[in-house]
Amino acid sequence: MASTPHTELVRIADAEGPGATAARTALGDSPLRERLRAAISALADHRGPASSTCPSDAARAIGGAEWRDLMDDAREVARELAAEGDVEITQHGKTVDPQGQWRGPIRIRTRGRQ
Repeated sequence: MASTPHTELVRIADAEGPGATAARTALGDSPLRERLRAAISALADHRGPASSTCPSDAARAIGGAEWRDLMDDAREVARELAAEGDVEITQHGKTVDPQGQWRGPIRIRTRGRQ
């Protein structure tokens, strides 16, 4: 059975490695946008700069069956994290300007902060 993003967050939180603190926040009862921010950070940190995550992974991890309702917020939070320099947003393998106009699927990767 394939691992779910929620299960991945639980493993990250339990491991005390990169992203553990953020994963615990994402799994907690903080406000939704704070949990999305923490989920994106935890997943990106855990996967490292050689890999990436998708906004839908964070939405699925904390939104359960209603994850699609969180997608606009997840993409917006990803923009905020990228604008702050915490992550990079890529599209078709190239870094995009978080303040720019882009549409379609994106990926999020850490800039190596850990």
